[in-house]
Amino acid sequence: MRKTIIGVIGAGQVSDTGYAVAREVGRRIGEGGAVLVCGGLSGVMEAACQGCNEVGGETLGLLPGGDAAMANPYVTLAVPTNMGHARNVIIAHTAQALIAVEGEYGTLSEIAVALKLGKPVVALNSWPGIEGVIEASSAEEAVEIALQLATGQGEA
Repeated sequence: MRKTIIGVIGAGQVSDTGYAVAREVGRRIGEGGAVLVCGGLSGVMEAACQGCNEVGGETLGLLPGGDAAMANPYVTLAVPTNMGHARNVIIAHTAQALIAVEGEYGTLSEIAVALKLGKPVVALNSWPGIEGVIEASSAEEAVEIALQLATGQGEA
């Protein structure tokens, strides 16, 4: 049986609050038995992987460069794509639902691709007002919505 894959997207530079939120998102993804996929670097990606890793969850880092050693220390499966920002498309295709925490233009590109693919996107303090994005008020709510939509138990 295949595991549910939830993407966590956000910037490599994150506020202290954003780091804490992303870490909680990752922890809840791990507790929910899903695999976390992200860009595998610092900031939101590292925080989410740390939280997931702390509860024994699996983290898949799709890296922009060609060196697996560049992954943050909490990535359990590092995939060097050597594709730069183009790896954002792979993240959107891989995830069954995505959670955006804060973020910059790279995050916006992942949101856009996911929406184009019909994938659910949940946002926590990230790019408000985008049609089709579900805004959540907490990490708990964001992960609950993402898991329900990824497994077909909810409606977008």
